Amino acid sequence: MVLTGNGVSTFQQVPVRAPFEYMEQFMRDVFVALGTPTEEAAVIADVLITSDKRGIETHGLGRCKPIYYDRIKAGTLNPRTNFEIVRETPTTAVVDGHNGMGHVIAKRCAQMAIDKAKANGLGMVVTRNSTHYGIAGYYALMAAQQGCIAMVGTNARPSIAPTFGVDNLLGTNPLTFAFPTDEEFPFCLDCATSVSQRGKVEQYARLGKPLPPGWVVNQRGETCTDAQAVLRDLIAGRCAFTPLGGLGEETGGYKGYGYATVVEILSSCLQQGNFLKALSGVNEEGKERPIELGHFFFVANVEAFCPLADFKRHTGRLLREIRASTRCPDAERIYTAGEKEHIAQEKQTREGGVMVIPAVQKAFNTMRDELHLSQYRFPWETAPVPK
Repeated sequence: MVLTGNGVSTFQQVPVRAPFEYMEQFMRDVFVALGTPTEEAAVIADVLITSDKRGIETHGLGRCKPIYYDRIKAGTLNPRTNFEIVRETPTTAVVDGHNGMGHVIAKRCAQMAIDKAKANGLGMVVTRNSTHYGIAGYYALMAAQQGCIAMVGTNARPSIAPTFGVDNLLGTNPLTFAFPTDEEFPFCLDCATSVSQRGKVEQYARLGKPLPPGWVVNQRGETCTDAQAVLRDLIAGRCAFTPLGGLGEETGGYKGYGYATVVEILSSCLQQGNFLKALSGVNEEGKERPIELGHFFFVANVEAFCPLADFKRHTGRLLREIRASTRCPDAERIYTAGEKEHIAQEKQTREGGVMVIPAVQKAFNTMRDELHLSQYRFPWETAPVPK
């Protein structure tokens, strides 16, 4: 980006690399300017930049605006978090987030579950009236890094059609696991229970690219590939993601549908929270309203079962044996969950930060200008303009 003589912001037409630390600090200042306490703003920025560091561009910088920034400005997301424990035992807790910042709520809940597991072997915390919390893997990795195993999930705005159906009822509902190992990185499986998810569609829309066939279907069961139209039609209920495995049973779509339902139950029924269409974010008059999500955090302390070092070594051997197995003739190698994200983080760190595409550059310019954070000049402002 460059500033023209009349003070109008412009931006590059190509991706530009930006330092992680600089972008994280900017996001902290954005949330502080919106009314978030400094410590809570630091949590939100850390979750978002961690996503980019791990190569998950769908949930990093690109989500700062429109998801969180725009919802706070619209009054459907509370920038200050009121964290209320409504029920608690030595191994469990129910939390009400009162529509505060999901990242802040989730990190505190995850640590509560870890602390309970450390003290009692197992811990489970469930949350109602929370909001979008970024990558689920962030909270599962917290447990793995503290010698525990974790299962974490959240419901989301209605997006997935059930097997043999076309209505978008279930959220993309990630079911996420993490295990400590004796390697440089934990095993971490973090993915939606749909073939794809809204963040990927947003990314395709920002890039102006069509969606792959089979990701989304309309009310007639026909595939939809216009990313901008899909984002509109998902909200209006005119299209839906297919579950993992596809729309029918022949390729196992009932499995993704079933797992999405498991996450929906664990994210709403224990904590008596909202589910399915009640999470649409739109009221009866078609106006925006808070999206009151539920989360769950189940943690087991490895030391309650066996010595942590033995578990790490055993798990590492298992994973290395999988990676050493015979690969397809045209495949470079076999990976295990969490490995690609570790490689992406090492690569981006060597190269100096995250690649920021033009649409995200423009969004960050807007936030900077609207919040009068004039101390910031982004790398795309000083980068050479391509000919």
